[in-house]
Amino acid sequence: MNKLLALESEIIECRACPRLVSWREEVARVKVRRFRHWTYWGRPVPGFGDPRAGMLIVGLAPAANGANRTGRMFTGDRSGDFLYAALHRAGYANQPTSERKDDGLKLTGAFISAPVRCAPPANKPLPSELLSCSVWFDREIALLKNVRVVLALGAIGWNATLLHFARRGVVLRSPRPKFGHGATAVIEPGLTLLGCYHVSQQNTNTGKLTPMMIDTVIARAKELQK
Repeated sequence: MNKLLALESEIIECRACPRLVSWREEVARVKVRRFRHWTYWGRPVPGFGDPRAGMLIVGLAPAANGANRTGRMFTGDRSGDFLYAALHRAGYANQPTSERKDDGLKLTGAFISAPVRCAPPANKPLPSELLSCSVWFDREIALLKNVRVVLALGAIGWNATLLHFARRGVVLRSPRPKFGHGATAVIEPGLTLLGCYHVSQQNTNTGKLTPMMIDTVIARAKELQK
């Protein structure tokens, strides 16, 4: 836990990617009207959850007016509403909502990370930004010793996870496992990667991802940890 807190202190001071630094700070300064009274976080967002987690959830990046505002993964936006409601139904979260850092939310058995820690313009990080930010992704995952399942929300999270384990020297099967909702890939004995459509409004508002669909994937994650 102390090592994760120390890493968090490093992450939130990062200014490695000029485009991302400029964007996150501009959003925090200009604000959208509905959040004009907020003091935005406007910095990189560290991981959140249980250090002893058996399930690691990998997203994409902070939302401009979500985690970039609140300072906590998937907090303060509709994507977070959808995800935490599902985690609460599955027993991983003590409450179904995530509005601000001091709202009392706690995760048990789950930890949330992302391959990019700053809000990117149009939610699209550049390959160079993914590479630069991979140092935080690698160091955070290395401290999560009990992870047996990685649940990747979207193709970027899926590919970033595969690249992480490749950097660790894990020999992945060829061809590389492809992302898909419900896709499964054994990284190594006792460690499985699962795919789930991202919890973005683009997916949840159109019915591409439904509560039943994410519940089924999370239930599968639970089974794999037994």
